[in-house]
Amino acid sequence: MDWVDRERVESSNLNDFARVMDARAASPSCAPRMNLDCKNVKNGLGQLVLTLVKLLHELLEKQAIRRIDAGHLTDAEIERVGLTLMRQAQEIDRLRKEFHLEEEDLNLDLGPLGKLL
Repeated sequence: MDWVDRERVESSNLNDFARVMDARAASPSCAPRMNLDCKNVKNGLGQLVLTLVKLLHELLEKQAIRRIDAGHLTDAEIERVGLTLMRQAQEIDRLRKEFHLEEEDLNLDLGPLGKLL
């Protein structure tokens, strides 16, 4: 029987839930799945949002390169796209530093699928 089936906590208090999860995490047979520290919620949310923004930024870069290689953009459009992508990268980096995150913090581990970025 899995630990999920053995123990059930019913409480409207997040601290009770966090306490039970911490007790389970201390068990060698159970690895922690989520960080429930209320002090780190802002940073965790910032990390998630910045990871998604960085992923979208990289997709935009790849699409821009495809369009440039295919000859679909004028020189002026190439200049604007390059400048926009450069400013986006600078803003992502500024926000990453504001949340005290390292570059590797924006690369989620997707398990069997590998790293996100």
